[in-house]
Amino acid sequence: MGKSVSAQFQTLQDRQGCALIPFITAGDPDLSTTAEALRALDRAGADLIELGVPYSDPLADGPVIQAAATRALERGVTLDAVLALITEIAPELSAPIVLFTYYNPILNRGIEQFLHDIHRAGVRGLVVPDLPLEEMDVLLKPAAEIGIEVTLLVAPTTPKERIVAIAQQCQGFIYLVSVTGVTGMRQQIGNRVQDLLQELRSVTDKPIGVGFGVSSPEQATQLKTWGADGVIVGSAFVKRLAPGGDTVGGIAEVENFCQQLRTALN
Repeated sequence: MGKSVSAQFQTLQDRQGCALIPFITAGDPDLSTTAEALRALDRAGADLIELGVPYSDPLADGPVIQAAATRALERGVTLDAVLALITEIAPELSAPIVLFTYYNPILNRGIEQFLHDIHRAGVRGLVVPDLPLEEMDVLLKPAAEIGIEVTLLVAPTTPKERIVAIAQQCQGFIYLVSVTGVTGMRQQIGNRVQDLLQELRSVTDKPIGVGFGVSSPEQATQLKTWGADGVIVGSAFVKRLAPGGDTVGGIAEVENFCQQLRTALN
């Protein structure tokens, strides 16, 4: 069921396309809005959709996404509820779903059980921002066997030899963090990104998605020009969906913003 992450990137690369990868937090403002947002993003041209599992200690997330996760947890959104939602929605979507979760919930459930559960629900990719390189094997091997591609993160502070190791291990695509620190909207994309893209290109032919801080169509175009294979946009979407009571308006804003980004990347 559904295309793999790497197959989706291959399709795009065959036509010199750049992947648009929106991120939203599951359960904010509620799970039914999440379902509608997933459909809207898919309609508006998302190539992959990153769905964040709410977590109590989201170290890599900036204030917008942290607040969204907190709201979702306060409403009692659990991993099981998120997987039930994906099970229902994934067959309708052409964009593969990439789950964004911290390592602790995976360990709590048991690595193999977690991977089987998310695969059965329809998830095709996984991002674990706090998974250390030294512990990757315990997740990557069973994930590859089950059919879940694990994306690893490279930051501006990552040393060259570690970049090489991460690039070798990575499945699906490499997640290049455009700024040092947490996620969030930035006015300027770090100049180091252009250098990092070239550095990564010299050690791998795997697709590279750039995220953390992308908040405008102009920035998305800039990243494509610099050679990114995918652009990941999170806080700017989460902010548009944030609860103001007007979920219909929020969905419309998300869809419209996604269309703008799609146009910028075409």
